[in-house]
Amino acid sequence: MIARPVYAFVFAMWILILAGGGLIVTILGPFSFGGSVDLDPILNSGIKVAIALLLVTIWIFTLSTIKNWIFKKQLKS
Repeated sequence: MIARPVYAFVFAMWILILAGGGLIVTILGPFSFGGSVDLDPILNSGIKVAIALLLVTIWIFTLSTIKNWIFKKQLKS
C-alpha cells in the first residue's frame, strides 16, 4: 500500500507547481513596481526574481513537509 501515499505526494507536487506557475505568470508577470516613479527595468525585474525565488523556497519547504508527513505516516503503519 505504499503506492497511494506516493501518488498523493506527486498529486500535491503538481498542484503546487501549477498554482505557483499560475500565480507568477498571472499576478507577478504584469505587475510593475514603482507606481508613479520611473523605476529601472532591471531593478523591477530583480524585485520580481526575488519574489519568485521566495515562492519557490516556500513551495520546496511545503513539498518537503508533505513528503515527510506521508512517509512518516507510512513507516508507523
